[in-house]
Amino acid sequence: MSILLSAEDTQLVLVDYQAKLMPVIYQGDQVLANAVRLAKIAKLLKLPIIGTEQNPTKLGENDPAIKSLCQKTLAKMHFGACEDGLVEVLRAPAKPMGNARSLPKHIQRQQEGREERNTILIAGCEAHVCLLQTALGLLEEEFDVWVVTDACSSRTEASRDAAFDRLAGNGAELVTTEMAVFELLRTCEHPDFKAGLELIK
Repeated sequence: MSILLSAEDTQLVLVDYQAKLMPVIYQGDQVLANAVRLAKIAKLLKLPIIGTEQNPTKLGENDPAIKSLCQKTLAKMHFGACEDGLVEVLRAPAKPMGNARSLPKHIQRQQEGREERNTILIAGCEAHVCLLQTALGLLEEEFDVWVVTDACSSRTEASRDAAFDRLAGNGAELVTTEMAVFELLRTCEHPDFKAGLELIK
């Protein structure tokens, strides 16, 4: 596991920022704003972005700002999204552009040998239920899991903090939105540095 996040190896998973859930979440507005910032930097750096929605017919869809930034949104009934296909989505090979056979041989080889993005940057609600169970499931599947604490919450602060303790104890890295953004960029010479800085100001 790398000590720092790498944009080349990372995917973003945003768990259950849903219409009927967010109004009762502790510091919900701030948590949602940080999740949107994460999704925007991920889009800027061309990271895959996957959303999940818990029982969306009852709890509603994800906040529109989140949903619009996700390449795919997975509906689920289990609290842990791994039980409803998240692992398969994260391990799916990239789709080649156009007919793969028509691509030059060296590009075909690059796609065939494409390394998996094994680092999962994850945030969501509720921290002690769906976020926790999804993150633990990803750890069991041997992904490197980085939890963005200020983009996660629960209905109570105590439940949120208990989730962070358990996640850290099981090998997840705990970071903040700003930590994640600066690690993904790595240098002030990055072509997207100014745009990234604007997101967290």
